[in-house]
Amino acid sequence: MDRRLQPFSGRVALVSLKNELVAPYTEGEAAQVIVPLADLLDSPGGARQRQLLLGAAVTIVDRDRGHAFGQSQRDGYCGWLAENAIGRGPEPTHWVVAPSSHLYTEPVVQAKDRAAISIGSRLAVTGAWGAWASTPHGYVPLTHIRPVDQWAPDPVTVAESLLGTPYLWGGNSRFGVDCSGLVQIALHACGRQCPGDSDMQMQMGRGLLPEQALMRGDLIFWKGHVAMVVSPDGLIHANGSTMSVAYEGIHEAVNRIAAGGGGLVQARQRV
Repeated sequence: MDRRLQPFSGRVALVSLKNELVAPYTEGEAAQVIVPLADLLDSPGGARQRQLLLGAAVTIVDRDRGHAFGQSQRDGYCGWLAENAIGRGPEPTHWVVAPSSHLYTEPVVQAKDRAAISIGSRLAVTGAWGAWASTPHGYVPLTHIRPVDQWAPDPVTVAESLLGTPYLWGGNSRFGVDCSGLVQIALHACGRQCPGDSDMQMQMGRGLLPEQALMRGDLIFWKGHVAMVVSPDGLIHANGSTMSVAYEGIHEAVNRIAAGGGGLVQARQRV
């Protein structure tokens, strides 16, 4: 099994792996990300693999050196989180649809902001005060959120709302995102399943034949990179060339990546 999707800390495994590993097993502990953004690490205090947003549900398997090993319930990705990034809270009722927003101490625009939060963050709304929603973390503008069962209609439009976002390896937010993170944000915002890394994403769609024309929303894959088609001759991607989410011509991207040693296109998928 892919280590990224295997709920095994190296010491303790989730019961879903029973009979697959020789290890102590646990039923796991339900938890939730309680900070605006949490790095999902490859080891306690190690390198970032992906990120989880406020309100993300996690099943905790093990704890070690101030970190907790868990599995994201949204996409199955596993890794270590700082223990102070997780806790318990009410079930989220809404998600952030704006590219980013703020949590405020009071329901007025002049109030002090507590934290910046990204598109895709999930909040439990406990009440409304005029144009504001009340949550356990603070107040948020009602125009920036939507009920969790109301999805965006078009993933490309979601991706375009993140134009200019700085590139960040393993990033999953408005504050920093990589190529697969951008695709995952866009598809999750439309209520679609999407794994975390580009090699996983390459397996989730329907492959296109060479003679099939690309359509808006199709995905183009290189080794270690993915981009989303915007138009017959254009794409959008988080890339290390501009170090941002940017538009680029499809032919220009293909030629530039090949010239830079990134290889040829490996797949074209219709999700």
